[in-house]
Amino acid sequence: MAECIFCKIAAGEIPADTVLERDGLLVFKDIQPKAPVHVLVIPTKHVETVDDLSDGDESLAGRMVLAARDAARQLGVEKDGYRLVMNCRSSAGQEVFHIHLHLLAGRPMGAMG
Repeated sequence: MAECIFCKIAAGEIPADTVLERDGLLVFKDIQPKAPVHVLVIPTKHVETVDDLSDGDESLAGRMVLAARDAARQLGVEKDGYRLVMNCRSSAGQEVFHIHLHLLAGRPMGAMG
């Protein structure tokens, strides 16, 4: 997608502070962090929302979670804990319409509600 900022980051057209890159995925630091550690896991393949995932994308979704786990280990937050969040559409807080998984850590996380 020509106008998608995450596609441009994945293509190397926009720089990002990369934490991990593998298997069609990119993990990079969020430029507007909501926690001391806040990274995003994105696929290099453009998929707008969770609702746009096909049944054949189950491996992609699983690889995203495993990449988040590995990023947590690399960043040294796996022992204290971390939160994974994926928003779907504007009302849920999705701002960039390219699926992404947030990994947040480095402070106590309150209950979501």
